Amino acid sequence: MITLEELQAVSRDIFASALAACSIPQAFDRHLHFEGRALVRHPSPRLPSIWQPLAGFRDYYVVALGKAALSMLDALLERLPEKKRLHGVCSAPDIPKKRNWHIRYFAGGHPLPNEDSFAAARAALALLRHAKKDTFVFFLISGGGSAMLELPRDPAISLDDTIAFHETLVASGATITEVNTVRKYFSAVKGGRLALAAPQAEKLSLLLADVPLKDLAAVASSPTLPDYSSLSECFEILERFHLLEKFPTAVRAWFERLRRDAGTMANSFAAEHAAAPAAQPEDPHHAAAFEHAQFDTLLSNHDFVNAARDRAQALGYKVVVDNACDDWDYTEAAKYLLARFHELRRESPRLCLLSSGEVTVRLSDHPGCGGRNQQFALAAALDLARYEGQRLAVLSAGSDGIDGNSPAAGAVADTTTVARARAYSFDPITTLARFDACTLFTALGDSVVTGPTGNNLRDLRILISG
Repeated sequence: MITLEELQAVSRDIFASALAACSIPQAFDRHLHFEGRALVRHPSPRLPSIWQPLAGFRDYYVVALGKAALSMLDALLERLPEKKRLHGVCSAPDIPKKRNWHIRYFAGGHPLPNEDSFAAARAALALLRHAKKDTFVFFLISGGGSAMLELPRDPAISLDDTIAFHETLVASGATITEVNTVRKYFSAVKGGRLALAAPQAEKLSLLLADVPLKDLAAVASSPTLPDYSSLSECFEILERFHLLEKFPTAVRAWFERLRRDAGTMANSFAAEHAAAPAAQPEDPHHAAAFEHAQFDTLLSNHDFVNAARDRAQALGYKVVVDNACDDWDYTEAAKYLLARFHELRRESPRLCLLSSGEVTVRLSDHPGCGGRNQQFALAAALDLARYEGQRLAVLSAGSDGIDGNSPAAGAVADTTTVARARAYSFDPITTLARFDACTLFTALGDSVVTGPTGNNLRDLRILISG
């Protein structure tokens, strides 16, 4: 009979196995390779390969951004046959010790932008504006790029204002898709504007999708894909979450200027976007402007959860995948998944319920140490405490290895977590309200710590019974 400690270990094994299965170099090999002076892409096993002759291109540019920027860049550089005419910009969490001297590296900020985020955006735009018809541009895009490559459309908006803008959005409780819709109207590099800085060049965007596949335009706030959102959608989000009054004066003035220049909300789609900055050579809301742009998804959250499913099945568990609570508030997601878990395990005692995606949190003014995964795990622990003596565990962790402002990727809870926490003088309910779950799980030895993984495929929740 499996013990709680062994059940925790199984949940950690499933998570680690899913991470290992989503190797970025392996994903590159599945999706593309070079044959002489040709790039061969394999967008899907169900579709024929796409051949892209490269003999006519004089220069190769690469712009990499996000939490997986270094892993993606290294994978591309290892495979790219010609590097003499290569130039690039990389904005990642850290600057590597071993660098390719054709690339300018920046340590962009996350979850909030920093000086390097601005510098990287300026460098990328400057590079792309030199691109011509004989330039081939690789965009390597992963989650976190929204903060790591950033520059306001209004030059009067400072870095401090931009940080406050991002901070307000992240803490608002809005979904990632809603947050990124607002960011697109603020930024000079989001909503397709990065790609449109090189309108004549041939462009290939390779994405690590940390959003649902139906929302690919939300990856890093869509710097290279056409923007199909509208200004009215942006303002509906701003009003629903009462954001304008929380923004710095300069940011609020920018959005008010957008609304004034676009006219009333009832205006036509074209009028809503009439405020596009004059410096942009094309309109990011017209797909025709992207005729030289192609897009492939290297890895997605589906790959991550499917790998977890395969591992759990190999360990002998009945597996159910339920992603219905994606983008829900963490408390509602915990209630929903735990109710489903308890229902399903009546029929299948050896059960593994998997749920991928992200949950949302609304931060207090002075949060402690933690993140959405540890909040979810602690909320689950309060429910599991009612089942003392039963072998039940819940793991919630992020594929990037980072959960909020903590050093952990997430945490694992079981039916004894609350009792053990109280024995260490923690009040789990107060800890949850303070958004300080990392402190509790660290004391119990139940944090999931991987360090930054160089990947970013959203979060995974594992509810398991033995």
